[in-house]
Amino acid sequence: MHTPARRISVLGCLLVALAACSSEGSDHSAPTGSSATAPSSSGTATTSPEDVVTSALAGLDRHAQVAQLFVVGVRLEDLSAGDGLARSGVGGIFLAGRSQAAATELATTVAGWQSAAPGPGLWVAADQEGGRVQSLQGPGFELLPSARDQGTLSPAELAGVADRLGAALHDAGVNLDLAPVVDVVPAGSESANPPIGAVDRQYGSAADVVAAAAGTVVDGLAAHGVTATLKHFPGLGRVPGNTDTSAEVVDSTTTAGEEQVAAFARLAHSSARPFVMASSATYTQLDPTSQAAFSPLVLTDLLRGRLGFDGVVISDDVGNARAVGGVPAGDRAVRFLAAGGTLVLTVDATTVPAMIDAVLARSDSDPGFAAQVDAAVHTALLAKARAGLLPG
Repeated sequence: MHTPARRISVLGCLLVALAACSSEGSDHSAPTGSSATAPSSSGTATTSPEDVVTSALAGLDRHAQVAQLFVVGVRLEDLSAGDGLARSGVGGIFLAGRSQAAATELATTVAGWQSAAPGPGLWVAADQEGGRVQSLQGPGFELLPSARDQGTLSPAELAGVADRLGAALHDAGVNLDLAPVVDVVPAGSESANPPIGAVDRQYGSAADVVAAAAGTVVDGLAAHGVTATLKHFPGLGRVPGNTDTSAEVVDSTTTAGEEQVAAFARLAHSSARPFVMASSATYTQLDPTSQAAFSPLVLTDLLRGRLGFDGVVISDDVGNARAVGGVPAGDRAVRFLAAGGTLVLTVDATTVPAMIDAVLARSDSDPGFAAQVDAAVHTALLAKARAGLLPG
């Protein structure tokens, strides 16, 4: 996500459609993993994350499985729409916009959503970076310096900021931060880079500096049970436009061996298991035919293959962003999952029924795609198991 504000229209038909479909059965078998149960040091059997995933899958029909692949926006100015979304069985709720509400107030609302979720717990996500991109600003939330200013802090000072950030989000019930930014903006080009450099969202102009700072933020969040998101792969540090507001954003220079990609590579295997957010820009040196979020060459071959990342890949917004506006809503979800993605992020909740229907229809007609959906569901639920969001 690039810009501070979003416009979201949540229609009652979404909730009716999701609720009606969530009870439908499926002809597809659920993905399964190993189910070995290991003894603990005291001799008592413990349940592995794979066991927990297997158990959770047994309680989800195909529609409910697919719904777990969506993180859907609600406006912070009107969180009432989150009640219905929580009951609908989507995988998560994204807090869009800006709020001066206290952390304790938000925690009460989120607790109600978690209680209403009909199975797996919810990812509750926010854009909490610092500087101009900080969604939660009320009592209990420290006003954070921009990433550029954070990058000038000593390692100990930055670790303190990250620790306090993680603690505040945890206290508010937020378990997924769409941060840190890992984009590398070359020195001297900041003003020509609207989404990152021009608004001070970069930690520095070199991959090692950015990776070190971003890694500190990832660890600070993880210390309080908050999952981080590395964004925006393979990097927005060289683009001349903003994918939120421009129809075509092209990076014609970044290759698989560039500094931007190297920064993600250094963080992809963190023990904190951060997510990776896929950019909606087009990278002509990587795949001239497709935006990164829809490109198997970028997500499967480069991110999962060459870099070896096997965790959750979440899209940048595919609801309101101009960069994806020319693609029908349902096709956005299908193409992202087919490319190797895991979680579809849409700040426009009204797009969700069409997206879910399109994924189900393609899955019914294409066994190869059905297998990709199975893999995405497994990856999504495994991350929830490790985060304590599945029963058991």
